[in-house]
Amino acid sequence: MSDRGTDTALVVMARYPELGKTKTRLARTLGDKETLGLYRAFLSDIAQRHTGQAYTLCWAYTPAEVDYIELVSTLAPAYATTMRCFPQQGPELGTRIHNAFHWTQAQGFTYTILIGSDSPQISRGIIATARQALDKVDVVLGPSDDGGYYLLGMRKAHDVFSGIPMSTDVVAQMTLETAHHQRLSTRLLDTLFDVDELPDLIRLADLLKKDATLAPVTAAYLETMRSLNDNHTNNTSDDATTLNLHRANQPL
Repeated sequence: MSDRGTDTALVVMARYPELGKTKTRLARTLGDKETLGLYRAFLSDIAQRHTGQAYTLCWAYTPAEVDYIELVSTLAPAYATTMRCFPQQGPELGTRIHNAFHWTQAQGFTYTILIGSDSPQISRGIIATARQALDKVDVVLGPSDDGGYYLLGMRKAHDVFSGIPMSTDVVAQMTLETAHHQRLSTRLLDTLFDVDELPDLIRLADLLKKDATLAPVTAAYLETMRSLNDNHTNNTSDDATTLNLHRANQPL
């Protein structure tokens, strides 16, 4: 068991929110300032939902030189002392994820569940399901509908990363195949989606219109964006400069 008194680490792979360097694909449409605010909302929802639970919230951050604990302490002040932070290590994503599992293992955690910071709607229930599954299987994987995964859980730092082209539509499939080749037992969770580009954001906004409790900070930020967009649309004739986020009110 770790020195924090819990046997489970929930690791969030996250970037420090910087203007012009945060979720650049989405920023091409949304704009740098709006994207930065949105990403901070994502981090806020994750921090507020997953602190004070039967697991320790850990942030694997990049770039390495930033003070990430100061950042996340502002997101969930009441639980600032319970969170852990450590820099990501490695030249590419697969290596960085693998090293995160090595870090939690070295810290004494028995179970590690790793998620990204691009799906603020990940619930405590999903984490609980993953944790329960790890009592019976070696690898738990939550597939995203773009072919990647939003969650990966293991008891040991198995190498299910080498040779897998990350950020492609075959990542989840190849990860499962690699696990099976190593004779590791697996469990698949329900499929979710990441927010990388505008269609993903519209999908999230539509989801949060139905249930804002899934990510309340993000829901409030999107509502503000819609209001600003409506005001801008009413005061300009240049439709190309506006973001049509009110589409999120409509079924996809």
